[in-house]
Amino acid sequence: MAQFLITYHGMGHPTPEMMEASRQAFFSWVETTGGAVTDPGAPVNFVAQLAAGEPAPAAEIAGYTIIQAESLDAARALLAEHPFIARGGTLQISECLGV
Repeated sequence: MAQFLITYHGMGHPTPEMMEASRQAFFSWVETTGGAVTDPGAPVNFVAQLAAGEPAPAAEIAGYTIIQAESLDAARALLAEHPFIARGGTLQISECLGV
C-alpha cells in the first residue's frame, strides 16, 4: 500500500471558531476513512525558508495529513469528501517514496 502526504493550501487565516469547526469536521471525516489516515498531522504556520542560493517559490501550507491507499485514484476517492475541500481549500497529494 502506498503512503501519500496530503498538504493543505488556501483558506487564509481562520478565526478560532473556524479552527474548532474545522477540527471537528476533520475528525468526523477521519472516522469514515477505515484507518487509511496513518498520521492525522497538524495545522502549520510558515516561519522561515532556507536555501543555499535563490529560494524556490514556496506555496503556503496550512497543514498536512498522511494517508495510505492502494493507488493515487484510491487516494483521490478517499479525499473527495474531505471537509477542507468543501470549505474552498485545496489539497495537494504527494506520494511518499521509499529511500
